[in-house]
Amino acid sequence: MSIINYNLIKDFFSNNTTKKKDVNNIEYIEHSPVNYRWTHGATDFHLGDGLLVYSVIQYMRAKTCVCLGSGGGFIPRIISQARIDLHEHGIFDGEKSMEWGDCGTTILVDASNGIGGYTDWIDKDSFFRKNFPCRIILDTTENAYYNFFVKEDIKIDYLHIDAGHSYKDVKNDFELYSKILSPNGIISIHDTDESFEKEHIVTEDVSVQEHHDEFANGPSKLILELKENKEWEIFNFFNNGIFRSRPSSTGITFIQRCKK
Repeated sequence: MSIINYNLIKDFFSNNTTKKKDVNNIEYIEHSPVNYRWTHGATDFHLGDGLLVYSVIQYMRAKTCVCLGSGGGFIPRIISQARIDLHEHGIFDGEKSMEWGDCGTTILVDASNGIGGYTDWIDKDSFFRKNFPCRIILDTTENAYYNFFVKEDIKIDYLHIDAGHSYKDVKNDFELYSKILSPNGIISIHDTDESFEKEHIVTEDVSVQEHHDEFANGPSKLILELKENKEWEIFNFFNNGIFRSRPSSTGITFIQRCKK
């Protein structure tokens, strides 16, 4: 017995599943790992740092949740399920809706321009969009901030930053979106464990320096900077190296404004 439903994790969160038939016309389910799930330390039966995201949303009763950057949609799945489960558990009253309403909303912002990664859920018939519908903005995070969030006067309860990974991009996302954080709002930033990146081997077709400077250096650098800022409380969750024979997260950091 376990508090975790491993089959649900495998079939919906860590994989995209497709029903197929073999040569004998017998139906079976094909599992394809969600792109970039490994950066969260997730496997077929383990949510990795997704379990932390789920728990924070549940505990803080976050309704308006925003995800900047998506990859294969791993974190947006977790976010949406956490909100729906709050309704199932009787915390959120009203009608059940995955997209918006009494259960809150998940807003996903992704330029889908291939920089720093690629998305595989653009098709409206994709596994992600059929099973975890959310409000999607296909634009840069800066344009989305000024032309959607500001114009619609949206306040964010939970913000996940995982878009551009250069220091300039991460800092800009943090400085903009933290302005519209609700009083009890939480921010998480992905890929903040510098030790993971220093040990991570890339294939010879990738420039190690370019990879580090453009796609990995920004999050950890910003966290070091924020530690010196007394306005924010910083909570790092790094598990790289605890079990070398098992996948680990690239690091996730939770941030909350200090109470006055």
